[in-house]
Amino acid sequence: MQNKGLIKFFAILFALVSIYQLSFTFVASKVKSDAKSFAGGNPEKEAKYLDSIGKEKVFNLGFTNFTFNEVSDKQINKGLDLEGGINVILQISVKDILKGLSNNSKNPVFNKSLADASADLQGNKSYLDKFFDAFEANSKGTVKLASPDIFANRSLQGEGGVDFQMTDAQVKKVISRKVDESVESAFGVLRKRIDQFGVTQPNIQKLGNSGQILVELPGAKDVDRAKKLLSSTAQLQFWETYKIEEIGNFLMAANESLKKTEIKITEVKPVVKDSLSALLTDAKDSTATKKGENPLFDKIIGQGGGPVLGLFSPKDTAVVNGYLKRADIRILLAGDQRYAKFVWGKPMIIKDAKAKDIDAVELYALKGNRDNVPSMSGGVVTDASDTFDQSGKPAVSMQMNGQGAKAWEELTGRAYTQKSNIAIVLDDVVYSAPGVSSGPISGGRSEISGAFDVTETKDLANVLRAGKLPAAADIVQSEVVGPSLGQEAIDNGTNSALIGLLLVSLWMMIYYGKAGWYANVALAVNLLFLFGILASIGAVLTLPGIAGIVLTMGTAVDANIIIYERAKEELRAGKTLEEAIKTSYSWRGAMSSITDANVTHILTGAVLFIFGSGPIKGFATTLLIGIVTSLFTSIFIARIFIDWNISKKNNLTFVTNFSKNMFNNFHFDFLGMKKWTYLFSSIVVVISVISLATNGLDEGVDFVGGRTFQVRFEKPIETEAVKAELAKVFDGSAEVKVFGSDNQLKITTKFKVQEPGIKADEEVNKLLFATLKQHFSADMTYDKFVNSYDGKKLGILQASKVGPTVAEDIKTNAYWAVLGAMAIVFLYLMISYRKWQYSLGAIAAIAHDVIFVLGIYSLCYKFMPFGMEIDQHFIAAILTVIGYSMNDTVIVFDRVREYLAGKTKGTFAEIVNQSINTTMSRTINTSLTMIVVLLIMFVFGGESIRGFIFAMLVGIIVGTYSSLFIATPVLVDTISKVDKNKVEKAHLEE
Repeated sequence: MQNKGLIKFFAILFALVSIYQLSFTFVASKVKSDAKSFAGGNPEKEAKYLDSIGKEKVFNLGFTNFTFNEVSDKQINKGLDLEGGINVILQISVKDILKGLSNNSKNPVFNKSLADASADLQGNKSYLDKFFDAFEANSKGTVKLASPDIFANRSLQGEGGVDFQMTDAQVKKVISRKVDESVESAFGVLRKRIDQFGVTQPNIQKLGNSGQILVELPGAKDVDRAKKLLSSTAQLQFWETYKIEEIGNFLMAANESLKKTEIKITEVKPVVKDSLSALLTDAKDSTATKKGENPLFDKIIGQGGGPVLGLFSPKDTAVVNGYLKRADIRILLAGDQRYAKFVWGKPMIIKDAKAKDIDAVELYALKGNRDNVPSMSGGVVTDASDTFDQSGKPAVSMQMNGQGAKAWEELTGRAYTQKSNIAIVLDDVVYSAPGVSSGPISGGRSEISGAFDVTETKDLANVLRAGKLPAAADIVQSEVVGPSLGQEAIDNGTNSALIGLLLVSLWMMIYYGKAGWYANVALAVNLLFLFGILASIGAVLTLPGIAGIVLTMGTAVDANIIIYERAKEELRAGKTLEEAIKTSYSWRGAMSSITDANVTHILTGAVLFIFGSGPIKGFATTLLIGIVTSLFTSIFIARIFIDWNISKKNNLTFVTNFSKNMFNNFHFDFLGMKKWTYLFSSIVVVISVISLATNGLDEGVDFVGGRTFQVRFEKPIETEAVKAELAKVFDGSAEVKVFGSDNQLKITTKFKVQEPGIKADEEVNKLLFATLKQHFSADMTYDKFVNSYDGKKLGILQASKVGPTVAEDIKTNAYWAVLGAMAIVFLYLMISYRKWQYSLGAIAAIAHDVIFVLGIYSLCYKFMPFGMEIDQHFIAAILTVIGYSMNDTVIVFDRVREYLAGKTKGTFAEIVNQSINTTMSRTINTSLTMIVVLLIMFVFGGESIRGFIFAMLVGIIVGTYSSLFIATPVLVDTISKVDKNKVEKAHLEE
């Protein structure tokens, strides 16, 4: 081997750099462990401890020191499936941005295009592109984007804006830039909020040009609080309010009108005597107060007064909203009241007639106007802080700028004179509606008070300081993982990795003897390099990423196996050990096969990285890095030891007494079996296609949208009973399956997945808890059930949500990933082998493998004891199977090409059969190591990746079969008779 000294130098240097990079991970883990011990299980105390030592020196290398923050930045970060925490994808509403840029245009073509773009679920396409397409289709050239009543308005005129003479193509560029600026603004606002949230190493990044922002909060445990913080637009407004005396007549008229259209309500609810009840008592119609006959008033559960019209149950708010928005009801509003805006207050708890705590929200009527704008907007707020009011209760203090201070003084002065109230409204929720009792308030300082706790006031002050989002931010995808589940994942991944490493190493020693030891050393160095690179690039380690590392161990020895098998052939041909090694490491020997196999593998891994997201991208990252490091260590590190062995004149046979006669002298007629294998594979493909058409697949929420909860109970639970209970509250949308142990369920529902905002998320969580509470002991509370905490063993351990639009994007990406991988492999092999028949044989084998795996999943998902959902993990498995199937096929094809170009005697079919038989040792060894590793991961890797591993396990077995019995026969059958005759003429001549 040339340049041996240089290779040794770089190997040692690389090893030292890897150890250096990994040292930060070890130090960070030690500090975090100390923080956990110090906090004693209190997450807030732990976070404060880590925050307090952020700038302290914790790592001394003698020549330099590093603070904890610096160490944390350089460590290998754990993904949420290992660390626990909250992951959300926020969709900044491009629709709202476009409305704002158009000054809320009333143009019918514009508004229809907005609606059409919202309804279009075509995957992998941004809302803005959908809007432009819809506008072009609706306008048919009659209306321009640069119309004065759309984008050529005052706010967009000027340099870099929209001129009414612009073409649609020119306007599109301006609007695209403005939308990007708004998303960038939203990104900055969210960054400020997250920095104050109190979690270590949060991650926030924009996802391309989709208007989507990914936010990861490792270690975050309060689910509702985190979602509220992220999705709140912080649209602060100040409105004057109507008092109950002013709006009471309308409410009575509305109630009377509703009697004529609503079905008689039989449910009786307690009505607390309040000022509205007094109005009813004075009414001439004595039947007005009969319970069950008042569609609106029967829903009042608590006393109103002043600006509060009454208290209602949260579950009735949607119905009441529907009543108050009806045209036949709003027409009853007289004068300026016709602009009244009805909104709800912050949820609170009151006592019912039996002194029992019940949830309630207050109803307010705001003094609206023709333009539906508030008396003051929150844009004038320059600072906010959490404080305490005069009663010692948590509150938020705000400071306004000069313009705001003047407007605030006028507004409070008017409220003082008219003895009215001012509602402080944040994102259409009234937080408080105080009166003004001491005259106009000057100086621009105000306070928001209400039923807050300290955490709420901190978050509220945080979002006000950070500023408002330029548009609504809807959570279109989310995942919540409990820390205890993350620890289980780490334990499962570590166990499968260690057992896999042990068995692969043991087999290499048993089969190859001393050479196997050299391969194992190379494997150990490979793992060091792999982790060192992951640390240096700041990669995030996920559970699929661990799976990628374990798979790397299975493939790391593949190049060694190819080289060793070639060396054995050369030794059997009578060459010396030195000559055999030199030939094995040459391009004519094993290098061409190794290169082709790994290039196809890298190509499919790259496709997976491009089209994958989240944990799947982590899997692709470790897989790609592992391929590169495996090649380096297998080719160069093992070679160093082999050359040292030769220099010492030691014998090296690449066999042991156990393996010396294994897999030798194969003389199987593979091509003679093709009629039977074609028939078998055809039957399997037909059955698979029929099953896919009739039985379908168990598509996960990644592909169809929905919510998934992993819930653990104290004892075994009956799935059908739980399914029936949940179907009642989730409008029939409830799938319930045992997930791992019989006291753990995986619950899937599409209930309210299309509704934007966090209210729908909270409602689903509360309905789930209320329904399942009977299956837990009495001390299970909503917070314990939903939120995460260290040591959590019961309740929701993991939850995810995928909106329908995101699901469509994921499905589209999955199709393109599989088709793209097949196309890339086809082109590469056609270029490499210079004959399209090789590509066709390989693609036929890949298509066979994919259909086979899909068929197995279609036939078995209903009764298998583990999840067999078709999701992103499954697509990752399919692409991995494509890579490994190509690996096997390329090895066989390389030998076929070599023998056809060499001096091997025989007919075309005989030469091809010899080619396959001489690669059997490598094929069986590689496949066996992969199958063993996958079996270990299937058993010990944990329930969450069991279906993912099963797909790869089936795929590797089928891929080995197809490379021998599908790919090569197809190659032979498609080679022209002329080419076959040329080969036979050359190889049969003496």
